[in-house]
Amino acid sequence: MDEIYRSAINRDVKLAQPGEFPPVRIGGIEVWPPVVLAPMAGVTNYPFRDVCRRFGAGLYVSEMINARPLVDGRDKTLKLADFGPGEAPRSLQLYGTDPYYVGEAVKRLVDEGRIDHLDMNFGCPVPKVTRKGGGAAIPLKLNLFRNIVRAAVQHAQSVPVTIKFRLGINENHLTYLIAGRVAEDEGCAAVGLHARTAAQLYHGHAEWDAISELKRAIRIPVLGNGDIWEAEDALRMIRQTGCDGVIVGRGCLGRPWLFRDLADVFNGRAPANPPTFSEVLDIMFDHAQRLADWFGEQLAMKSFRRHASWYTKGFRMSSELRSNLMRIKTVAGLVELFADVDRTQPFPPSAMRVVRGKTSGVQKVALPHGYLDNPEDATPWAGSDEDPGDGG
Repeated sequence: MDEIYRSAINRDVKLAQPGEFPPVRIGGIEVWPPVVLAPMAGVTNYPFRDVCRRFGAGLYVSEMINARPLVDGRDKTLKLADFGPGEAPRSLQLYGTDPYYVGEAVKRLVDEGRIDHLDMNFGCPVPKVTRKGGGAAIPLKLNLFRNIVRAAVQHAQSVPVTIKFRLGINENHLTYLIAGRVAEDEGCAAVGLHARTAAQLYHGHAEWDAISELKRAIRIPVLGNGDIWEAEDALRMIRQTGCDGVIVGRGCLGRPWLFRDLADVFNGRAPANPPTFSEVLDIMFDHAQRLADWFGEQLAMKSFRRHASWYTKGFRMSSELRSNLMRIKTVAGLVELFADVDRTQPFPPSAMRVVRGKTSGVQKVALPHGYLDNPEDATPWAGSDEDPGDGG
């Protein structure tokens, strides 16, 4: 990569040496390079996974699927749980707060041969999830948390189960070490740690030292998540923390070629320069068409507007064009909108580490009234297994 694109934080990162980074083994799945696409609600559907997969190998996890409507057989949930033709390995993230529904959902997924890998969400920080006792709130109830993990592993049979969680709900309630030990005790194949609390949301810097601490505390693979904006960040994280692999979330939004760069650096090659605006637009149009083919054009283009803003971030465009981008309704209209832009623009170096996706500040985590009164209680909170929708 040309020096102009290398940020100061990564300028001195040495390329990988032969054998320095082994593949991550998750059950019978060998993940190389040791890179996992983070499950992101409303984002990591099949079309997006397919676009990312074209740029590099790794493990690509579905968006969050709720256990209760999956058990009930709701069409929308079943569609979200679908994989594309030839997609392998088929990796799905499941959300659930009731061991019964989690167990039944996993049983259905496994018995119908739908998945090769199951990930469990215990890190979602959004209020509509945590105020019902879900997501990042679950590890606070240790017995309930253990029962959910146990139900998933027992019904998964030979399908490997991983869990993803945060440091805790806030700095006064850190649960990541005990969550890791429960995962190991109950037979999980690996864990993923987003090294922020739920109170931090996506604010500030991820606490990579906590990833190191978790890695020292358990014997199963640990995947680190947080602040992987450039490929070299992944090398820094593994070298600094000793973790076994990385989980990439917001860094690939509008930049699916990040997976190509990650494959390069893990194989000892310097990453190529980012694509020009012309190449970015071609990738964006292809993504939009895939989404329209999968979900239908009306629904697809409404959800694609935020992707379009991520793809074009940092490029020179008129304010009128950006405004029209948020009203786009068809793939043809999207293509026409960019007919007169300067396609020769190089990728703006200033956009290499620009935050994409959720950028909210800190929050006070919403919990059900009295949720912390009895941490030993293993009873699922009433209504907590209802579909939270686009959680995160």
